[in-house]
Amino acid sequence: MNEPVCFIDTESDGKLRVQQSALQILQQIQQPVVVVAVVGLYRTGKSYLMNCLAGKQKGFALGSTVESKTKGIWMWCLPHPTKSETTLVLLDTEGLGDIDKGDQRHDTNIFCLAVLLSSTLIYNSQGMINSKAVEELQCVTELAECIKVKSSDEDADNSRDFVKFFPNFIWAVRDFILELKIGGKDITEDQYLEFALKLKDGTSKKVMEYNLLRECIRDYFPSRKCFTFPFPTTPENMSCLEGLDSADIKFLKATDNLCKFVFHDNNIKRLKDGYTVTGKVLGHLAKMYVDTISSGAVPCVENAAIAMAKIENEAAVKEGLEVYQSEMEKLKNSFPLELKDLTSKHQHVKSMATQTFMKRSFRDTDGKNLKSLEEKISKLFDGYQCQNKQASKRRSEDLLSSLSAPMMEKLNQGFYARPGGYDLFCKDLEDVKKKFNSQANKEFMAEKVLEEFLKQKSVDSKAILQADMQLTEKEKKIKEEKERAALLKQEIIFKEEKQRQLEQKFEAERQSNEERMRQMKKMEEEMRLQRKEAEQAMDRKLREQAALLEHSFKEKTDRMRQEMDDFRRQSAAAELFRANQMAMMENRRIMEEMYAMRMQEMTLTPENKGRGTRKKKK
Repeated sequence: MNEPVCFIDTESDGKLRVQQSALQILQQIQQPVVVVAVVGLYRTGKSYLMNCLAGKQKGFALGSTVESKTKGIWMWCLPHPTKSETTLVLLDTEGLGDIDKGDQRHDTNIFCLAVLLSSTLIYNSQGMINSKAVEELQCVTELAECIKVKSSDEDADNSRDFVKFFPNFIWAVRDFILELKIGGKDITEDQYLEFALKLKDGTSKKVMEYNLLRECIRDYFPSRKCFTFPFPTTPENMSCLEGLDSADIKFLKATDNLCKFVFHDNNIKRLKDGYTVTGKVLGHLAKMYVDTISSGAVPCVENAAIAMAKIENEAAVKEGLEVYQSEMEKLKNSFPLELKDLTSKHQHVKSMATQTFMKRSFRDTDGKNLKSLEEKISKLFDGYQCQNKQASKRRSEDLLSSLSAPMMEKLNQGFYARPGGYDLFCKDLEDVKKKFNSQANKEFMAEKVLEEFLKQKSVDSKAILQADMQLTEKEKKIKEEKERAALLKQEIIFKEEKQRQLEQKFEAERQSNEERMRQMKKMEEEMRLQRKEAEQAMDRKLREQAALLEHSFKEKTDRMRQEMDDFRRQSAAAELFRANQMAMMENRRIMEEMYAMRMQEMTLTPENKGRGTRKKKK
C-alpha cells in the first residue's frame, strides 16, 4: 500500500462498519501479520508516530488545528522491516475525548477494537504520567464489561484470561520535560511507568478508586514498556511537522528507539490457543467484532475463534480437495494404470492434500474436518478407480476382440460344423487365450474380461460338440471336463487377482493410518502451545504476585494464587487429553492387526487352488 486507507468508520446512525475496500486488501495477505495500533487523546501526535513506524514522513493525516483529523480506524499494510514473509499492519485510531463526538461509548468501542485486533498497543499521552494521565485511560476499567473470553457463562468474570491474548502495551509520553529521577536517584523509563502505576495501601473508598484503574492496567497488560519523547521542535513549528526537514536530535533518537523495540519484539498477532493470524484472518476478525459491537452485543474471543476455525477449516478442506483433484486429473490421460501404481499415486497425492489442509486448519481438535476431507478424497478415489477399471476393461475387450476375430469369422461361416470341428474350435480358442494372456498381462481387468469371454464361447462350444457326431461319448465327456477345468482355473486366477487387490487396499489403509499418526503430532503441538500459553500466563502472574507481596497485599496475593491453581489445572487437563489421544491410537493399532489376521484367513487355500488339477487328472 502506498498510503493508508480507512479501515473502520462510523455510519450516519452512529454504528461502526468495516470498509469493504480495506477487507479486499487484507484478503490478499496470506502472510502472518504484526499489528501495531495507537490510541490516546485526540491532537496528541498519534498519526505522526505511526508515520515514523511506517518509515514515511507523510501518510496518516496530521492535524494542525484543535479539530480531530483521524476518524474511525485507518490502516496501512507494509512489508515488515525486520521479519521476512511477514506484513506490518499499522492502525491509527480516532482520538479519545473528541469534543466534536462527545460519545464515551464510541471511545470505548474504538479502544476495545484496538485491543482485540492489535499485537502491540501504543498509548500516546502528553506531558507526564500523573493521576490525570492515568484517569484518561478509563476505558481499561470497562474492558471486562466490553470483552468476553468465553461464551459458556454469561455472568462469569473471565477478565483474568485477558493476559493470554491482550497485546503488548507501550506508553509513549510526548513533550516530556521532567528529569527521570525518584528520591534523587536516576531511573529508567520503565521504572517511571511502574512508579506511576504503584498501588496505595488502605481500603478506603478513595484508595480503592485510586487503585482500580492501576490494577486493571497491571493485570491486563503485564508486558509493559515506556518511552518518553521531548518536544520534536519549537512550539511555532509544531503545526507543520510534515514539512519539517529535521527535528530535535533527542526526539529522533527516542522515536528510533521505539521503532526498533516494536520491530524486533516477537509480536506476531495470534488468537487464543496460539493460532497465527494472517491478513485474511485479521479481516474476518475485524468484521466479526465490528458486527457484534454494532448489534449491541459484547464481542467474545472464544466465539470469534470458533467462527474463524469454521471458516478456515472449511477453506482448508476445500484447498486440500483442490490439490487432490488437480494432481489426480493429470493421471486420467495415463489410464489404465496398474492398481498398485494408482494406489501409490493416490496415497502420495492424499498426503499432499492433507498437508495443505493441516497448514491452514485451526482448532480441528476432534478431527471432524480432517475426517470430512478424507471421506471426500475417498469418494473421489472410488471414482478414479472406476474410471481406471473401465479403461482397463475397454482395452482388454478391444484386444480380445481383435485376437478372436478370425475364429469368429470361421464360426459365422460354419467352418466348425463338420467332423472334427470341435477339436479345431478348441484349438483356435486355446490359441486366442494364449495370445491374449501374453499381450494383456499388464491389464488388471484382463482376467475378468477373459472369464466373461470364455463363458460366452462355452455356449458355442456345446453346440459344436453336439454337432460333431464322429466323437465318442467318452471323448465328449473328456472335452467337457477339460472345458469345466479351464473355466474353474480361470475363476481361481480371477479370485487370486481379487485377493491381490484386497491386499493392496489393506496396504493403502496402513499408509493412511501412518498419515493420521503424523497428523496427531500437530494436535500434540497445539496442546503444547496451550500448555506454554498457560505457563506464560502463570509466570506473569507470579511476577505480579511478587510485586504485590512487597506491598503486603495479602488478599490480592491469595486471589492470584487461586488463579495460578486454575492455570495448573488447565495444564493438567491438556496432559489428560494427550493421554486419551495416545490410548485411541493404540486401540486403532490393535484393530488394524485384527483386520490383517482376517485378511490372511480370507486367502485361498492350496486345496482350492488344486481342484482344477485333480479333476483334470481324473
